[in-house]
Amino acid sequence: MMKNIIGIKILTGIISACLLAGCGMSRREEIARVRQFERDSLRTDLSLPGGKSINTEYDVASMNNARDTLIVQDEQGNDMFIMKAIKDETTGEMVANETLDAAVVTARFTNVAERQGKVELQWQIRVPAMMQDSKWQLRLNSDMFILEDSIRLDPIVITGRGYRETQLKGYEQYNRFLSKIITDTNSLLNKKQLEIFLKRNIPQIYAFKTDSSSVSEDIFFSYYGVSEQNVVKHYTKKMKKSLNDYRNRIKQEMFHKYVKSPILTEGIRLDTIMHTTEGDFIYNYTQTINAHSKLRKADIVLSGDIYDQDRKIYTIPPSEKLSYYISSVSTFMERRERFLSRVIERKASANTNCDIIFDVNKTNIDPELGNNESELNRLKEYLNDMLSNQSFDIDSIVVTSSSSPEGSLSRNKHLAKSRSESISRYLDKYIKTYQDSLDAAQGFMVDLEGNIVHYERVKIPFMNRSIPENWNALGILIDQDDSLTDSQKEAYRKLADISDLDERENKMKKLDYYKYLKDELYPRVRKVRFDFHLHRKGMTKDTIMTTTPDTIYQSGLQAIEDRDYKTAAALLAPYQDFNTAIAYVNLNRNHSALEILENEEPTAKVLYLKAILWSRLGDDQKAVQNYLISCRKDPQMVYRGNLDPEIKALIVRYGLNKEPDEDDFEY
Repeated sequence: MMKNIIGIKILTGIISACLLAGCGMSRREEIARVRQFERDSLRTDLSLPGGKSINTEYDVASMNNARDTLIVQDEQGNDMFIMKAIKDETTGEMVANETLDAAVVTARFTNVAERQGKVELQWQIRVPAMMQDSKWQLRLNSDMFILEDSIRLDPIVITGRGYRETQLKGYEQYNRFLSKIITDTNSLLNKKQLEIFLKRNIPQIYAFKTDSSSVSEDIFFSYYGVSEQNVVKHYTKKMKKSLNDYRNRIKQEMFHKYVKSPILTEGIRLDTIMHTTEGDFIYNYTQTINAHSKLRKADIVLSGDIYDQDRKIYTIPPSEKLSYYISSVSTFMERRERFLSRVIERKASANTNCDIIFDVNKTNIDPELGNNESELNRLKEYLNDMLSNQSFDIDSIVVTSSSSPEGSLSRNKHLAKSRSESISRYLDKYIKTYQDSLDAAQGFMVDLEGNIVHYERVKIPFMNRSIPENWNALGILIDQDDSLTDSQKEAYRKLADISDLDERENKMKKLDYYKYLKDELYPRVRKVRFDFHLHRKGMTKDTIMTTTPDTIYQSGLQAIEDRDYKTAAALLAPYQDFNTAIAYVNLNRNHSALEILENEEPTAKVLYLKAILWSRLGDDQKAVQNYLISCRKDPQMVYRGNLDPEIKALIVRYGLNKEPDEDDFEY
């Protein structure tokens, strides 16, 4: 081991001297140095940033300016004095301290807190001075391991000055090569010979030399007898063009020849040029990741390679793993159920209308008349649904028949009433037929004595109602009709004030649009309305209260688990309970969260969250008091305090957490 240390010192001295003198290593020296790396397994290292814990959002200056002493109260109202303190290394006791200097963290793991759905990881990359050289480039990779997945983060590149100069020199050589490629094809023409040819043989074309007008391919061909393309090809400098074409073909090959290591600009976190190697190179790396419900831990491992231009001369062994244990106040969420109260009425109703047409002065139903057949079939299907409904039984059916205004009122009263009764008889007969079909389909029952027992039939009463002349419906149809003019509608409104309905009808007959009313609108007033009065099966009380799960609240809780706090806050805002406060804490809506928690039962969780919020709002006294009482209620909060940056700041500032055998409240 001593031999290795001496060897490293000698190599370091040689390297420093060469750099000061501006010289570089020979190939032999480079090989010897890399072999030394391999023997010592020399590698870069990961550590937490020096000066503060990775999960702490406070700095030394703010700690030094904090109050020296806090007076807080326990649950019984007794005063306690809390001072900024540190542990005396000799006695092991906590003693007051005017200033509190941050320590260099050397642990291989730390706690970090998730905030607003994000987790910020910080680590320090340290490259030993011996691993740096002007001729070299270090390409360092940070690999992050989460659950069963691994992610390669943006690399860090450390480039020696000599390495970069060689890169730039390669680009210069390549650019010189590119400058030799001719892009203007006119320069490849033997212009002098072409002009002599034109001057001697076709002076008209030669005259275009000083003319700015263009010459089309057709005109050129008419003078030459050959195409312009053939002429250009004939007078092109063939050797020169051949060489130029060759250079174009080998551009990519020449790039790799001159630029052995291209300068990368994308996908790199840092590319720094090292001018000296007087000490270790340190880079503070920060990576923000999205949080999710299963995220509990993240590991970082550093690896890399050393290059001398395009030659990889050393593979840097992986560093020790750096672990981050991730905490979230979302774990405080209480998976509680909420229910919506709902009143269920025993009685219910349903209704439908049918356009059933009757012959003039007739009351019997004729299925062949108009659309009666389709309307009756639709009514039967509706009735079938009511009769076979698993939730409701029919108490009664109200049949209301209405007629149009033509004819005398007394006659229309009789027709409307008789038509309603006719429809009721028709439906009653259909219901019996339907029940017979059910009996046939279901068979019959036999009691213990062998007697046939038929299924019980329920007699459904019909109640007949009638509207002899449905003037209200007619008025609505006239108002909504687009074929009638405003003056025609106004004329009808004046007639509608006549109380004697027969007189009103007689005067309407004199209107120029009466025929339109009779043919188009009157049939639409002849309606039959069916109202079904129902009750819920098996229900004896008029109303009952029932509860159903509140799915909106459950969605809000799921949003917290998914770390979607904006959605959670929007869904849980109407409830203003503990879980709503959880969402607000994660969104830094501190006053809103505190307002809710002040009205909650002071459990350990509630007090702990209040400590976080008071710490954010700058009131250390209330923050410490709530934290200490939460620890008294639940000792687990003592350990939890190290996970959240706001509480960790208080613990360090005031030396809050004592040894387990000490009294929690004797500071």
